[in-house]
Amino acid sequence: MAKRIRVSLSYRQRQIIGGLVFTFPFIIGFTLFFLYPFIQSIIFSLNELELGASGYSLVWQGLGNYRYALLEHASFNERFVDSITDTLSSLPMVIGFSLFAATILNQKFKGRGIARMILFLPVILGSGVVLKMQTGDWAYIMAQDSANANYFAGNALNDILGMIRLPESVIEYLIDVITSSQEIIQASGVQILIFLAGLQSIPGSVYEAADVEGATTWEKFWLITFPSLSPLILTNVVYTVIDSFTTTRNPLLLLIEDVSFTGAGFGVAMAMSMLYFLFVAVLLIIVYAIISRFVFYNV
Repeated sequence: MAKRIRVSLSYRQRQIIGGLVFTFPFIIGFTLFFLYPFIQSIIFSLNELELGASGYSLVWQGLGNYRYALLEHASFNERFVDSITDTLSSLPMVIGFSLFAATILNQKFKGRGIARMILFLPVILGSGVVLKMQTGDWAYIMAQDSANANYFAGNALNDILGMIRLPESVIEYLIDVITSSQEIIQASGVQILIFLAGLQSIPGSVYEAADVEGATTWEKFWLITFPSLSPLILTNVVYTVIDSFTTTRNPLLLLIEDVSFTGAGFGVAMAMSMLYFLFVAVLLIIVYAIISRFVFYNV
């Protein structure tokens, strides 16, 4: 009779195996559905695509498409910088509002389910037919109304904050937060749910022990809640950066689409896309490397 062999694995090894099991479906999906188009996009970015009666042909350009995008195109660099600036400026607003909203929704009060549904509606409204409406004449009308309202609100807030003599940079940032509140709420639905799930996973006994020790609400937030949510803060930061860079309202993506079909051609558009992809990848690596140093894993 054969002897049963038992393999003893450490806790760290079991963690690694568990992580690989959970990421294996993504690896399969990426290999089957995204790897070939990604390689093909790199090839297109190094060539000029010419359409013919029998299909398309590629004319080798080398780094010419990249050189054109960076040095010759009229508005690529400007929109590139604008896209980066908008993302980095809105990131703390979205994360801060998401954490604040999740903390409020985690409290027990009547109508909590309805409140959660309302705050998640922007995620639903950001898809399908409603997303198409955001790019048509209706979107233009709504944008004009929103701009007018934000103009008057910004002027009023500027007068109020000016009376208490806050620094000009602080006033500009606060006005930007107020006038972009619609976009912040619209971009926070998924992050709120992630933070809410994290808040509900914190054991109540930890807060009870803190109450026994006489901890204040402020101390409980910074010493218990915030460290426990730090892995989810990293997750939400990465998600928010990717969502901001890939939204259909991103002006750089709209520019790349125009270049592809009505501008310098598909090869230049792919070169712009590759430059954009490389920057986003490097930015995510930097963000992950910085924030992960302050993440607390309660294992």
